Amino acid sequence: MTHDYNQEALDLHKLHHGKIELNTKVPMNDRDDLSRAYTPGVAEVCKEIARDPSLAREYTLKRNTVAIISDGSAILGLGNLGALAAIPVMEGKAAILKSFAGVDAFPICLETQDTEEIIKAVKQLAPVFGAVNLEDISAPRCFEIEERLRAELNIPVMHDDQWGTATVVLGGIINALKVTNRGEGKDVKIVVNGVGSAGVAISRILLSYGFTNILFCDSKGIIHEGREELTKEKLELISKSKLKGFEGSLADAVKEADVFVGVSKAGALTKEMAQSMNKDSIVFALANPIPEIMPDVAKEAGVAVIATGRSDFPNQLNNSLIFPGLFKGVLDGNIKQFDITMFTRAALTLAGHVKNPNTEMILPTMFDKELVEVIANTVI
Repeated sequence: MTHDYNQEALDLHKLHHGKIELNTKVPMNDRDDLSRAYTPGVAEVCKEIARDPSLAREYTLKRNTVAIISDGSAILGLGNLGALAAIPVMEGKAAILKSFAGVDAFPICLETQDTEEIIKAVKQLAPVFGAVNLEDISAPRCFEIEERLRAELNIPVMHDDQWGTATVVLGGIINALKVTNRGEGKDVKIVVNGVGSAGVAISRILLSYGFTNILFCDSKGIIHEGREELTKEKLELISKSKLKGFEGSLADAVKEADVFVGVSKAGALTKEMAQSMNKDSIVFALANPIPEIMPDVAKEAGVAVIATGRSDFPNQLNNSLIFPGLFKGVLDGNIKQFDITMFTRAALTLAGHVKNPNTEMILPTMFDKELVEVIANTVI
């Protein structure tokens, strides 16, 4: 059966008026129910929390609830569509967290794209929630927003576009290197194309793990010290790579590369570029909805392992593989904050969960019933 997922999605959302709803956990059938859930009994719960704020985790929804925050400035691969257009994606994240991890979440789409206003709004909302998932906020603002909120809040904060994606990519590369007989392969040449939110986090986790032969490219080509107006993130990345002195286009960068990671735009990697890579190359073309190179074209070019962000091709690399388990882990374990070592452990666990990886399956699917608990246990 051929699906028109675009039309089916429109029909689904219109039929249900969205994808999530609130349900009560306790009965509300008589006066006694109301007296326990609301007045007068609830006053005693309020007094206990005022006496000891840590009890909010025990007495309220805070223990298992995530705020999914977006300003709509970088929705999927569609760009700046604004707060209202962000709601369907944030609802989808909430539905995934509930369905796969049993974690409650609520979409909060802010009608501002000012860094200070976003930080202020999240801090004001934070008392209700046990963790914050930042989503679809454009670079470079997303870096400061995450960094500041992690420092100023006492609950875990993660920009999933950054670290969910980065964790999945590291796990995918680990197994792709195995199936192409490169072992750990930390001396391989990697090209990261697109140095926005996902690209920066991917690069940081790869460098932290020990991959240091990396070229970074943006819309102007290879990023190097001779270029003007580089962001502090781009300067940080090139300072940590061993590949110095390279200039030119993306086509120049990918020559004799072992791995290409694209978080950029549709069609960025041509067949000719893929053919110029090393034998049995690895290509992660993660632009959505249309990847940097289509899988059939990549295969024709000699690529051994091709992964995309799409569910209709083999090897879907999507942050949905990782964020349900990560949030379940930090909530259940009352973890104070996310950090890169946590993401690295999760990536190794994700890769190790596939017992016999192959070119068509380097990572598990989201429907692996053990995956959420396995990832959560790496956090706790």
